[in-house]
Amino acid sequence: MTPHRQITPDCLKRLFAWGMAKANTADNSAIKLQGCNSYETMAQLKQAFFADLDGRVLEIGPGAGANLSYYPTDIYWIGIEPNPFMHSYLKEEAERFGLHNIELRLGSAERLEIEDNSIDVVVSTHVLCSVTDLVTTLREIRRVLKPDGRFLFIEHVAAECGTWTRRIQDGIEPVWKTMFDNCHPNRETGEILENVGFESVDYQQFNLSFPIFSPHIAGVARKKIVEIVEQDSKSLINTQNI
Repeated sequence: MTPHRQITPDCLKRLFAWGMAKANTADNSAIKLQGCNSYETMAQLKQAFFADLDGRVLEIGPGAGANLSYYPTDIYWIGIEPNPFMHSYLKEEAERFGLHNIELRLGSAERLEIEDNSIDVVVSTHVLCSVTDLVTTLREIRRVLKPDGRFLFIEHVAAECGTWTRRIQDGIEPVWKTMFDNCHPNRETGEILENVGFESVDYQQFNLSFPIFSPHIAGVARKKIVEIVEQDSKSLINTQNI
């Protein structure tokens, strides 16, 4: 059965794009991370995460371009953004921060129009909460990554079962999804990430001061180096059996 997709009216999409663009002016240095051993602010986290990006970088759901200021300017950046009202803001931000090798596409993370084994790094920040099919999205990310390619993610996830925060997340989910472009405040993203076939998944958990939008996880998943070899071997066997 095909999962039901939350349909967001264009008026809300336009408003959401405008709000995301306004949020780009926020100082990430003012967003404090609680319980994070390595970084004190969201700005420090993003600076460390994105400093060594190179090659072909695919960002799913880049929104209005909140991450672009942290990227090296010599990367080839591909953005897959399903909200068409975000695109003008993305182009402005890319120009503002000197990213000239860019490719902006309208599409969804569940069906990436990208070649197999062609991307060096995939980036997702606060996106996996809103995709319709999380498992399909993660498998698509793994498919397009080159062998040993990296998937970098910063995501808010469900609080621990039985806590007041989790009860609130569960209770407001229907309204929250409508207001915030299909965002699920109670999605158990970390557990799902660990079971979709990446070679390794490493992340740390921390909190923000806003409880519904917390806890967070930030980390990296790597694609298997030998995965392409395994695929080629299967193709060879199938050819020999013809």
